[in-house]
Amino acid sequence: MLKDTRIKETSLADYIAMVVIFLMAIGTVFVFSAAANLTQKLDLQKIYNLPSLRQILFFPLACLILYSVSHIDYHRFSLEKGWFKSPIVYLLILAVTLLIIVLIPHLGTEINRARRWLRIPLGPLSISFQPSELAKWATIIMLAAVGAKIGSDIRIYCKRFIPICCIIGVVVALIVVEDFGTAAFIAMVSFLLLIAAGVKLWHLLTLLPVGIVGFFVELLRSQHRLERLAAFLEPDRWSDSIAYQANQSLVALGSGGLWGKGLGRGICKYGHLPEDTTDFVFAIIGEELGFVGNVVVIGLFIVFICLGIVVILRCKERFGRLLAGGIVLTIGIQAALNIGVVTVVLPTKGIPLPFVSAGGTSMLLSSAAVGVLLNIAKQTEQAFRRIENDVSCESAET
Repeated sequence: MLKDTRIKETSLADYIAMVVIFLMAIGTVFVFSAAANLTQKLDLQKIYNLPSLRQILFFPLACLILYSVSHIDYHRFSLEKGWFKSPIVYLLILAVTLLIIVLIPHLGTEINRARRWLRIPLGPLSISFQPSELAKWATIIMLAAVGAKIGSDIRIYCKRFIPICCIIGVVVALIVVEDFGTAAFIAMVSFLLLIAAGVKLWHLLTLLPVGIVGFFVELLRSQHRLERLAAFLEPDRWSDSIAYQANQSLVALGSGGLWGKGLGRGICKYGHLPEDTTDFVFAIIGEELGFVGNVVVIGLFIVFICLGIVVILRCKERFGRLLAGGIVLTIGIQAALNIGVVTVVLPTKGIPLPFVSAGGTSMLLSSAAVGVLLNIAKQTEQAFRRIENDVSCESAET
C-alpha cells in the first residue's frame, strides 16, 4: 500500500514537468507557424528580431530554468528567518522599481500604444523585458510567504490585512497605468490567495467600493478601453475597427472545423489576424489543428491544474500549500482568460496564453514558477518517505 502511494508521488513532479514542456513545445511550433511571412526574407544576422526564431531560443532556456529552479528549496522564499532575510522581499522591491522605471518616457518602450517593456541592449542585440510579469510572480510569492508567516493573524483588519492590501495596491496602481488587464488579473488572483490564507470575507468586501471606483476611473481615463468594451457589447457596429481582431479570431477558429486545415496551412496569419503569435495564438492552433487541437491544449491545462491540486492537498506545510495554490491559480486563471478572449467570451485584453504565446519574459518566469511547484511536489514526496521509514523502523523494533 505504501509502496504504491510512493510511486504515484514520485511521478507527480515528472508529470507536471511533462505537461508544461509539452505546452511550451506546442507554443514554439505554432508561434513559428503563425509568424510565417510571404515577404520577409530570413536574415540570420537578425535572427533574434524574428519572433518565431526567438521563441525557439527561449524554449530550451525555459526548460533549463524549469529544471534548475526545481532543485532550489522553496523554503528559501519564506519569511521564517525574518522579513529581510528572504529574497522575495528584494525581488518585490526590484519589481516595483522596474514598474516605476518603465513609466518614464525615455526609459520605457512603447509598443501598440502601451509602455510596458524595458529594452536591455546587449551588444548588437536588444532584449525586451516586461516588469509586470516579474511583479505578478513576486506579488504571488510574497502573499504566500506573508500568509504563512502571520498565520491566523491575517484576520486582524488594521494591523495585518490593510498593510497587505497596500502592497497589492502599489503593484496594481503602477501596472494599471499602461496595462489594465494585467493589473485586474493580479488583483483578482491576490484576493483569491488571501481568501485561501484565511482572510475574513467581510474584510474583502470593505475594499469592494474602492475597487469599483478604481475600475471605472481607469476605464473612463482611456478612450481605447471604452472602445474595446463597446466593441465587445456591439461587435457588429465595430467589426471593421476595434472588433476586427476578435472577429478574425472567430473566423480562424471556425474555419478550422473539427480537424483543422493542417499544420502550417492556415491563412489568417497572413496579415488577417493581428497578434497571432502572442495573445491570439490559440486561434491559429484552432485554424490549423481544428477543434481537436484546441481541446488538446485546454486538456493539458486542465491536467496541469488537477496535478497542481494534488500537490496542494498532499503538502502538509502552510507555506507550501499557499505557494502551490498561488502558482496553480495564476496559470490556470490566466489560461482561462486568454482562451475566453480568443473565443470572444471576454473583452479583448493583453493577457498571453501561458507557455504557448510568444514572449520570453512570460515563458521564462512562468517556467521558474512551475519549477518552484515541482520542488514543492518533490519535498512532499521526501516527507512521505521519511514517514514511511519511521513506520518501518517502529515495526522492526516491535
